[in-house]
Amino acid sequence: MRKLLLLLVFTQLAFSQSKMEIPYYQISEYPDTYSSVNIMSRMIDGLGFRYYWASEGLTKTDLDFKISKDSRSTMETIRHIHSLSLMILNAVLNKPNESKSNTDLDYKSLRENTLSNIKRSSEIVSKSKDLSNLKIIFNRGGNRSEFPLWNLINGPIEDAVWHSGQVVAFRRASGNPINSKISVFTGKVND
Repeated sequence: MRKLLLLLVFTQLAFSQSKMEIPYYQISEYPDTYSSVNIMSRMIDGLGFRYYWASEGLTKTDLDFKISKDSRSTMETIRHIHSLSLMILNAVLNKPNESKSNTDLDYKSLRENTLSNIKRSSEIVSKSKDLSNLKIIFNRGGNRSEFPLWNLINGPIEDAVWHSGQVVAFRRASGNPINSKISVFTGKVND
């Protein structure tokens, strides 16, 4: 009996720790003031929360699901969101985006890396004094192009939110709906 009790305690601790290590189980409290930095950081946090729950507990059936034969599978959509998270991170670091494949990463690694990229981006933005020097930079075959931060908002951030919604729709269609206790309005999990 004692061994069973210890096993249950350690299992609960491991589960609780894993929720803490992967960001965005819930969104942290919002700042007291409004500023461009706080608003941008909160937008990124909103993406993180939505993606966390859209991608939480996907099965092989979910990952293989396609709405039609010509559409992306859920796994391909997860890969795309990962690429978008790298674009967001590179923009807040003022690093060029270069084409890199992520096909060698499995679902768990993609999910954790994506959430980590999103969290790191939010933290960098929240510590920024001025966002005006941030740019999306592309370096493709020696051709460099730069876009202002505005393109980060309506580009990779909103695109990743859009695709997180697709993952939610795909998982519902494949029989594994999103946790009904989450509230995107509050960024919390309801009891």
